[in-house]
Amino acid sequence: MTLSIRPARAEDAQQILDFIIELAIYEKAGHEVIASVEDIRSTLFAENAPSRALICLKDDRPIGYAVYFYSYSTWLGRNGIYLEDLYITPDQRGSGAGRRLLREIAREARANDCGRLEWSVLDWNQPAIDFYRSIGALPQDEWVRYRLDGEALQRFAEGAD
Repeated sequence: MTLSIRPARAEDAQQILDFIIELAIYEKAGHEVIASVEDIRSTLFAENAPSRALICLKDDRPIGYAVYFYSYSTWLGRNGIYLEDLYITPDQRGSGAGRRLLREIAREARANDCGRLEWSVLDWNQPAIDFYRSIGALPQDEWVRYRLDGEALQRFAEGAD
């Protein structure tokens, strides 16, 4: 078995969308995916796109991906990386692929003097929580994540409180 990781390319857009849908179904939110292949291609691979993606391959067959972007910590006065998605196909979990993907991003963070690498995990996803704890990651229980999207985002942006 040969695991390899490479930067994703525009021609990977369909595979990335397939992985996104698989991940959303696993997270019991498959119905929330509205992205299209063209959305992935035109945003993730646009010139100067803020996000980046990696593809994990086993013997040249895609088995997972990661999408991340640079963030900034005012308290540290340094950039960080936020991991948006990390996904490995169910039949390849436990093979070390997820660890390799995460380590690749951690290396990029260190090479670019980032102060942190962070992400969110669903509170019921015990296999992921156990994996993250096994590598030394700790939950940030004191922070509550908020989201403004859809109609609420539109109303607020337009000043229609």
